[in-house]
Amino acid sequence: MNAGVGERAPRVLVVDDQTLIRTGFRLILTARGIEVVGEAADGAEAVAAARELRPDVVLMDIRMPGMDGLAATEILRGHDRPPEVIITIAPTGGMATKAENPNLPVSPEEISEDVAACVAAGASVAALHARRPGDFEATCNPNVYAEINTLTREKTDVVINNSTGGGVFGDMIKQYDTGEWRIDWTERLKGIEAPLVEMATFDAQTFVVNGRGRELLCKTSPAECDQLAARMTELGIKPEWEVMSIPNIVQDCRRLIESGFDTQPYWINVVLGLNRPFQGAMPYTPRALHQMVDELPNGAQLCVSAIGANQLPAITHAILLGGHVRVGLEDNLYYRRGELATNVELVTRAARIVRELGCEPATPGEARDILGLTRL
Repeated sequence: MNAGVGERAPRVLVVDDQTLIRTGFRLILTARGIEVVGEAADGAEAVAAARELRPDVVLMDIRMPGMDGLAATEILRGHDRPPEVIITIAPTGGMATKAENPNLPVSPEEISEDVAACVAAGASVAALHARRPGDFEATCNPNVYAEINTLTREKTDVVINNSTGGGVFGDMIKQYDTGEWRIDWTERLKGIEAPLVEMATFDAQTFVVNGRGRELLCKTSPAECDQLAARMTELGIKPEWEVMSIPNIVQDCRRLIESGFDTQPYWINVVLGLNRPFQGAMPYTPRALHQMVDELPNGAQLCVSAIGANQLPAITHAILLGGHVRVGLEDNLYYRRGELATNVELVTRAARIVRELGCEPATPGEARDILGLTRL
């Protein structure tokens, strides 16, 4: 069973200068199924522990030596804590090749090393695509994903998010008797069968993509949406809703949310700038982003991805809207015109923008709290 989604016991930090009282509260709370994540003996320790552990509740005495409970409460109410922004790193994707950017990680070892370096630079979620051994074309082979996920987890506590889109070449495409090429549905489902998957992309729409000289149909019918939702529920995987236009939000995405498949917060990644290769996708403009944000369901957390040169203005815009951001070589191969990027450079720049705008990059633990996932 993978990391769970939904209801969980509250996480409590107990603060009192008397050890016996802290021990008593711990026994009472744990007996009722409430997790005690830590203890502190005074206000200063409480502030430090709360920032590290991110509890849901701080149970704190008012009168303590040093910093008392009232002073600590004022600090913990958030007066000195900047908003946290999740930076997702999308290191590989299912379209680009090393011929286009030699910095693109494609093997499990390369991907895991790149992700770990990006977490050190400020990323907290990894949107992972797999590449098959040998030619490093796209695959959703669960064995390949298992190696990527395992190596990544050995190196870092990043939130692992596997793709159900796959890519536009390799194992992902098949030609049908009609001559039509498709991104194969059966192949797409395989990525969620790997271990350690906490989240997975959910593209609840059908589109045509121009992939390396071919028109490819990527079909996700309402019945297929239901099939994917059912399997993700069985596995305890939280969806990342990938939306490229307003209909993507208001049709099957909203239908499945209203049916109870997903629980708040709904993680909705608005992907802009794919309007040339993807039929029906919207370009990035400030108006386009605002129009899509206006259609998000109550309880949604906004994440924004944008392609190529759109990435820099779009992620800045997303932070100003109170949202989160995705960067990486999947979406943008260049740091600036004529200069190929690395994933670490793109994350470092995003983290700098987050801080310049008065926020702070979320740690993986903080990202799990924001997303409603269980901490490791």
